[in-house]
Amino acid sequence: MIKYIYLAGPDVFRPTAKALGAAKKKLCHELGYSGLFPLDNELSLEHLTPFNAGLKIYHANIALMNQADCIIANMTPFRGAGMDQGTAFEMGYMAAQQKPVWGYTLSNKSYSERINQPLPGEDKNGQMVEQFDMSDNLMMVGSTTPKGGLIQLLGDDLNDESHLNAFRHALERISVS
Repeated sequence: MIKYIYLAGPDVFRPTAKALGAAKKKLCHELGYSGLFPLDNELSLEHLTPFNAGLKIYHANIALMNQADCIIANMTPFRGAGMDQGTAFEMGYMAAQQKPVWGYTLSNKSYSERINQPLPGEDKNGQMVEQFDMSDNLMMVGSTTPKGGLIQLLGDDLNDESHLNAFRHALERISVS
């Protein structure tokens, strides 16, 4: 039975990170779940080098994921054609533990459509661009299929309401699965 949900994504980098995390946790609570948001970790990073501060955040997030029964990941493209790299790791970590992986994206384009391809199927360096009609790399989308799912809704990446709408859809799907 799912009780704790790890809320993954580049949301932590948004200017509205705390408010968006709180809103997602509230939606979880309304459906009987407890949301675990990375910024819930109250960490003292004073007197640490940037590298050691990063490691402390990593270990705190691992502890939250170990507590969680599943993950909902914001897979919306971030800083490029694909999803956030940290979120990709978190999805893989949860999949390796056989925990359900749910994701959402606000892009209605496939991964290959978002890559600049001077020649069909090749990037500017002549490297193959995968053509699997998936919203992101096949390993990321594939991780959502065994026990979870992927919600693909067109929305404005800069609008918190768009994220909350897609997140709500994922929560509702978890409730009926």
